Amino acid sequence: MYFNSTAFIGFLTVFLLLYFLLKDSLSSRNRLIVGASYFFYAWWDWRFTSLLLLSSLVDYFVGKAIPGSSQAKRRRLLAASLLVNLGVLGFFKYYNFFIGSTVMALSQLGIDVDPRLLNIVLPVGISFYTFQSLSYTIDVYRRTIEPTTNLTAFLAYVSFFPQLVAGPIERASSLLPQFLSERTINREKIELGIWLVLWGLFKKVVVADSLAPVVDMVYSNPSIEGPMIAIATLAFGFQIYCDFSGYSDIARGIASILGFHLMLNFKLPYTALTPSDFWKRWHISLSSWFRDYVYIPLGGNRGSPWRTRLNLILTMLLAGLWHGAGWNFVLWGLWHGLVLTLFAKAIPRNRFQAAGSWALTMTAIFYGWLLFRAQSMEQIWHLTSSLWIPSIPPWAGHYILFTSVFCAPMILMELWQKYTQDLMPTLRCSLPVRTGVHAIMIYMIVLFWDTRGTPFIYFQF
Repeated sequence: MYFNSTAFIGFLTVFLLLYFLLKDSLSSRNRLIVGASYFFYAWWDWRFTSLLLLSSLVDYFVGKAIPGSSQAKRRRLLAASLLVNLGVLGFFKYYNFFIGSTVMALSQLGIDVDPRLLNIVLPVGISFYTFQSLSYTIDVYRRTIEPTTNLTAFLAYVSFFPQLVAGPIERASSLLPQFLSERTINREKIELGIWLVLWGLFKKVVVADSLAPVVDMVYSNPSIEGPMIAIATLAFGFQIYCDFSGYSDIARGIASILGFHLMLNFKLPYTALTPSDFWKRWHISLSSWFRDYVYIPLGGNRGSPWRTRLNLILTMLLAGLWHGAGWNFVLWGLWHGLVLTLFAKAIPRNRFQAAGSWALTMTAIFYGWLLFRAQSMEQIWHLTSSLWIPSIPPWAGHYILFTSVFCAPMILMELWQKYTQDLMPTLRCSLPVRTGVHAIMIYMIVLFWDTRGTPFIYFQF
């Protein structure tokens, strides 16, 4: 069930009616959230709700058992949580990838094997809810949070449907307490929620879904060369940003209407002046997760400069692999690790330096999107080598104009946000202006609406 589908509108309408009817009962609202979230997840495939429940129950009972245990038992309990969560994630997401890669490596040595590959369906959102649930047991083990004894609240924390399948990846220290106390719902939260939902749908339905066909056209055509590859990669950068940040905005908007606060997941990432600044703005919930649970435990920047660089590269390699079972994702992670280690961390001192630093950063980021979007190592080589061939087809002008028209609304909005230093500038406008902006957005969303819904890109991760 996609946010941009007619089915979800019906689901959300019924849910909101029931939710506000239960305004005097926190426990009833939490049970409703759990039931609705499992129904929402079962819409894709009811069989995989068992994996969601397994991850939740294991981490709930491990969390309860850790505080009163000896240090040795605490380690065993944490190991059990890691084994279950990462084991399930590894099997469903990486089994065929690792088997296939091993077979390919052996074949290069002249050894032929006939492995048994499985027809495995990747459960939607497994990378997101696994990391969210796992962070709870790690934080309990580290004694940074106290375990909860409220099973319903914990099930709601892990399965909360607005952010279940594509984040933001919340921490128990932030989201879980919101299920344990009465939530305040007021006009300000509802207005914020409505704006986030509309802006998120606009970015997804109008911008991202419109750019998708032209990106696919170039990346599926091996005869296209030169500037058109660069333009298609630029279009993909905007497509994936509007698609993914659109989902995050809708999730945050629905949560706000329900009285919850979800973390900001994107903060004008294409205004970043350095690669490290980019990762403080892009998919913030994931980058901070890898920082806290991978980079810092590896040693962070506490060792020698070379050790710090190695920690960065290893962290980004794992982040790349998190995105998908493919060598292009591994290469994408390696690319970002190398860029982070090689790029100067000094903050530009004047506008000229800032412009140059921004241009270099965006060049690195968007070449990374070429690695991300490519389907194979062979295609990466072809696309990279073809970038330098000055071949422009006769239809290029139409293609460039089309891309510019659909990127323009997002660019103008973010320039407004950057200039005002306010991520919600429309909420500060007068009622007539705000109403006019909302009306235009609703009209465009309806005009481009696909009743079946187009999947969000990050659903496959």
